[in-house]
Amino acid sequence: MNADIRIFDTVSDLTDTLADVFFRHADDLCYKQKKVSIVLSGGTTPQLLFKKIASRYPLKSSGIEWGKVHFFWCDERCVPPLHPDSNYGMANRYMLSALNIRKSNIHRIRGEKKPEEEVIRYGEEINRHVAMRNAAPVFDWIFLGMGEDGHVASIFPGQMSLLSVNAICAKAVHPESGQQRITLTGKTIMNADRISFIVTGRSKNQRIKEIMADESVAKLYPAWHIKPLRGKLEWYLDKEAAGGI
Repeated sequence: MNADIRIFDTVSDLTDTLADVFFRHADDLCYKQKKVSIVLSGGTTPQLLFKKIASRYPLKSSGIEWGKVHFFWCDERCVPPLHPDSNYGMANRYMLSALNIRKSNIHRIRGEKKPEEEVIRYGEEINRHVAMRNAAPVFDWIFLGMGEDGHVASIFPGQMSLLSVNAICAKAVHPESGQQRITLTGKTIMNADRISFIVTGRSKNQRIKEIMADESVAKLYPAWHIKPLRGKLEWYLDKEAAGGI
């Protein structure tokens, strides 16, 4: 796999480093561009990252033109924003509410709406705010997690068509619970300028080992297929997740 792989002793070490990287890269993007698009993910480790970004905001953010920064999401469960399962709700509680971000720069997926309608609306909103390349939006930076089954965003094993469909986003269904979700498609994700996977925990080390070694079984996992068309791919792993490599 052609990627930048960084391994940390603890989750705290990982999120400490990535929080600093966040401020440096956001500052650099704001200096170079009129608009900056960052895509967030859900999960326990991103929650820890968001907390650290919020805690460092008063010291680290003075040079960042936050009016240029726009936040999006890689996926969302079809629940209201105050629901405990909402990815937007989690990011808002632990980070966004502490940052100097205009509400108009926060582009949440409306999980409370009918997913068939929200897929269309959210795709149109992305089109209005994100530059295009190769007939697809070009996000500046996408944060992704990976499930124990190798899923990414809400693209699950057995639903590989969501990797190649031409739409910007699509409706997805959790294979076990049947919960409806909305996800960015693989083509949208892979068109980004920077993709950062954040994966922690012993329960994921076998999947990581298979993906990093390009084993044949890895092709069954959506995460293996996330390879940028021209951008940067990096994996932030803790020692437990990286135990097999």
